[in-house]
Amino acid sequence: MSRPRRMDEAAPVVSFQPLSTTCPICGHPAPVAYHTQRRITILQGRFCLSLTVRRCQKAACPRYHQPYRPEVEGQWVLPYGEYGLDVIALVGTLRYRYHHSLEELHRALRDRGLPIGERTVLNLLARYEELVSLHLSDHQRFQQIFAHQTAAIFALDGLRPDVGHEVLWVFRDCVSGEILLARPLLSECETDLAALITEVQAALPVPIHSVVSDGQHSVRKAVASALSGVPHQLCHFHYLREAAKPVYEADRHAKRS
Repeated sequence: MSRPRRMDEAAPVVSFQPLSTTCPICGHPAPVAYHTQRRITILQGRFCLSLTVRRCQKAACPRYHQPYRPEVEGQWVLPYGEYGLDVIALVGTLRYRYHHSLEELHRALRDRGLPIGERTVLNLLARYEELVSLHLSDHQRFQQIFAHQTAAIFALDGLRPDVGHEVLWVFRDCVSGEILLARPLLSECETDLAALITEVQAALPVPIHSVVSDGQHSVRKAVASALSGVPHQLCHFHYLREAAKPVYEADRHAKRS
């Protein structure tokens, strides 16, 4: 039996037990094996989770002697994590919706009273990206999205919150408005982008009718490589911006400092 760690006396204790007293796989009785505790931090403060863990005693069961932990534990925190899912969601929202830098993320969490370091904030951001990628790679979700569509109009763009950091590439279907894939990449080279495009194409139950993106050369080459023959155009914003450049250059001499 593992020895429980000392509880944080200053933090409220919340106790959880598995929903069933039997093994969820074979239905054989799963007696209590041990109790354990976890100290976690959520947006409401610091808590101690007191967890009852059961184990199946049937030798023929695939879950024999494997821990059966309380189901509700996963609603609070990831395995081995110290910060709750709500903290991870806040970090991701501030980063990708409001374009916070790492320093701004750290300051925002500290202002909420959360004891956290910059390195930990970076780790939480990585967990957020992993969770987003896991959700967006659910093929059953694709089946539901495209149940009433015969084709997809593919849009892709890269978001770099800070210079020198990873680029978050977002792939979206313009018809349904759904995000198909979001994944950070250290590079913006044609090969890496083409691999992501191919991954999305293989997961879609309908063909890609056309592609919309900015005019970045690596994106153009990646689309031409992965989606040969599929029409590809610049988005309206970038198209109009490029079209206005000659007018801007012609009138630049009229500018006054």
